[in-house]
Amino acid sequence: MSAAPATQSTAPGTRAGVGAVSMAFSSALRAGQCAQRIVEGFLAYNAAFRAVTQRAPLRFRDRDWHGSQADALERIELYDRYVQQTIAELERSIGTVTHEAAFWPDAKRHFANLIEGLPDSEFCKTYFSSVTRRIFKTVGVAPEIEFVAADLDPLARAGTQLPLRLYRNTASLPALADELLQQIALPAAWRNRADSARELASELQQQLAARDIVAVEVIDEIFYHFTRAYVVGRVIGENFELPLALALKHDEQGVELEGVMLSTAELATLFGYARSYLHVDLEHVADAVLYLRQLLPRAPVGELFTVLGRAKQGKTERHRSLMHHLQHSDDEFEVAPGQRGLVMICFTLPSLDVVFKVIRDHIPVQKNLSRAEVQARYNFVFKHDRAGRLVDAQEFRRTRFPRARFSSALLAELQHDAGESVHCEDEYLVFEHLYMERRVTPLDLFLKSAPLPQATEAALDYGSALRDLAHTNIFAGDLLAKNFGVTQYGRVVFYDYDEVAELQNCRFRELPVARHHEEEMSAEPWFAVDDADVFPETFGAFLPFYGAQRQAFMAEHGELLQARYWQSVQRQLESGAILELSRVVRRAAVCATG
Repeated sequence: MSAAPATQSTAPGTRAGVGAVSMAFSSALRAGQCAQRIVEGFLAYNAAFRAVTQRAPLRFRDRDWHGSQADALERIELYDRYVQQTIAELERSIGTVTHEAAFWPDAKRHFANLIEGLPDSEFCKTYFSSVTRRIFKTVGVAPEIEFVAADLDPLARAGTQLPLRLYRNTASLPALADELLQQIALPAAWRNRADSARELASELQQQLAARDIVAVEVIDEIFYHFTRAYVVGRVIGENFELPLALALKHDEQGVELEGVMLSTAELATLFGYARSYLHVDLEHVADAVLYLRQLLPRAPVGELFTVLGRAKQGKTERHRSLMHHLQHSDDEFEVAPGQRGLVMICFTLPSLDVVFKVIRDHIPVQKNLSRAEVQARYNFVFKHDRAGRLVDAQEFRRTRFPRARFSSALLAELQHDAGESVHCEDEYLVFEHLYMERRVTPLDLFLKSAPLPQATEAALDYGSALRDLAHTNIFAGDLLAKNFGVTQYGRVVFYDYDEVAELQNCRFRELPVARHHEEEMSAEPWFAVDDADVFPETFGAFLPFYGAQRQAFMAEHGELLQARYWQSVQRQLESGAILELSRVVRRAAVCATG
């Protein structure tokens, strides 16, 4: 009778035990290598981001506005490019284990140790999560293999390392203004600094009247946005503080002060959700956001990160604040106020100033659009100069919300009309794809409820919005008031992008004159019309203004209804001209007291 086989030992010192230890060591080594590769990927991205940002003073010095526009696009595209490069490097260096979820908790632990002490370490965590979400196409959240947005507070470690300068009003406002402008580290010479200093002192005196100014504090770094530079800070007085921004422009004669912003409304527009991103080189971005939040207490943290160019961190913060809000509220998602969209289902949470947009499965034939074309146009707006008139639409994928928080009517519409983008998963509603935007009051609703002076001002600003968009090579396409909105500060913005087009791709035409009675009375166009053809003379039918509002609009913007205006803008753009935008206007309702 043969002896029973000996039991195989796995104790350390045996061959099998040594093998297990070796495998564990190998796995830990690869986890460490993985974490190190991701840290290096983020640091490379951040260095590239800052390198592009650091070109801004040189662009301003050389008045290289086209170069500035190219930098803006390059910087936006950096993040996705570096995430993809990091994933490719992981696949080359550690192999197939990259796609094994069980490997990543160890990598996450190593990563958390490696980034301890790095500036803006929450950015690093967002980058790590971008890598794992891209690899595993994560739905909802996967806390084992990513840093959950709900736990990431980008201001948790923000401190006081933002470089600031304080100018005390010890002699006179003109002396303070001259000292301030003299010490600004401009890359180009002043046209006449003394004149600009006198203008600054005069503006402070006029806007603040008899209020005593103790000091002016400014961030030492200059904020650049295409053709303008901004000095940002605050005015400190006896029992008051006000936000401050100095707008500087550079022409052939040199740099001069263009305007002084002393209201919350103006600064909120400068750092707002309809602006393209500012370029300012910051070692500690969170410190700058914390400071700006003091100037603009109602501005969401995510939007401030976004307008400083950190769009991915802005998205993470928006998602974090949304999840936090859901935990501390009980109202239902419901269909957004306003007219029903043909391309998008728009819904909102009444207690939150955000709109969610989901593409419908079946877009009506009159729109002549596919889902891919809609997404392409939203992506075009994301990368284009938004001129302070296009609401930033953040794209989210594989996001889920509690199904019980949706009204029955909205849930039925989503399931019936957006099945390609939305499905139920246990107690959640999973959105494969959606956009989030700040909620504004639809212009058509605003005009019905606002007092006449504010309604007339909105009508005029609608025309200014069309001009600003045209000057940045944008034609809104659908000019109906329902596609425009009014911000809390009375500024008109555009938010429906399914018919957005580059202005230079449009053919602006005058309406042909009917040759005989039959053509004049025809219910259908009797002349050939191409998809790119636009007839500005017909715009009057889309204007929702009547009486005094319409008269005011026509007096100031009547040329918008003429083909030659649009053709003139096209010619200027084709010649390479950089066209000016309307200035941020102080409104009586939101004057210097904010």
